[in-house]
Amino acid sequence: MASYKIVSTNRSGAGSYYRITHESTSTKTPMTFGLFVPSRYASNMMVDDNTGKKDNVPVIYWLSGLTCDDTNFAMKAGAFTHAERENVAIVMPDTSPRGDGVPNVDSYDLGVGAGFYINATEEPYSEHYHMYTYVTEELPALLESQFNIGSNGLKSISGHSMGGHGALTIALKDTNKSWVSVSAFSPITNPTKCPWGDKAFKAYLGSVEAGAAHDATELLSARNSATEYDDILIEQGADDNFLSAGQLLPENFVEAAAKVGQKVTLNMRDGHDHSYYFIAS
Repeated sequence: MASYKIVSTNRSGAGSYYRITHESTSTKTPMTFGLFVPSRYASNMMVDDNTGKKDNVPVIYWLSGLTCDDTNFAMKAGAFTHAERENVAIVMPDTSPRGDGVPNVDSYDLGVGAGFYINATEEPYSEHYHMYTYVTEELPALLESQFNIGSNGLKSISGHSMGGHGALTIALKDTNKSWVSVSAFSPITNPTKCPWGDKAFKAYLGSVEAGAAHDATELLSARNSATEYDDILIEQGADDNFLSAGQLLPENFVEAAAKVGQKVTLNMRDGHDHSYYFIAS
């Protein structure tokens, strides 16, 4: 049985927000994630309930962006009221491993807080930076086995910026129909063609070319037909400074999708930037 510890619990509306820590086999470090559970499923969090009758809880996996940890979305997005109304849980993993022995650099876009949701193959990152396995295997296994959250495919994935990149690539790489939907806010959609991706892939994977396996635009371009997702939703602020700087490149993703017949809904929102003010709107 997976071992975990609930380190804090806060009432949020009618539901509850938990921060939970556990020893990760993927990253070989302690990992902490946030979890909002709507009131309808409060009994799923009762640690002494061994009846095996916990309801199956639908869940959204939210992947945050550069510099964030497991708390940013919980504190800034204002999503819990909507999750309570729709009776859906939200899980918010950290963006990288942390702690003693975890390699880091003095840069916001590499190292701690910038795991890019891949499994690093290059030293010094290869021992701990396995966020792809953490998000796709270890964390779902814990949530499903301990709380019956997201079992039987009742899970979707979304994220912001680097987390939007993670959501898109994890969904597009999946071959087990693990996700019922995928969406993103201001995602890095073509990282092999932007400065953030160039820096991360060279450091974590050894080359930009190796990053093609974790590039949403490249993954779509390599297909012969549309995915199992009937629509991929992207929300993008039109006044996003990272959009104008060429870091996000949603037009490349839309073009690749059109070539394989994949529907993508790209909503350009006038006046909005890259911040959580946009997400909260």
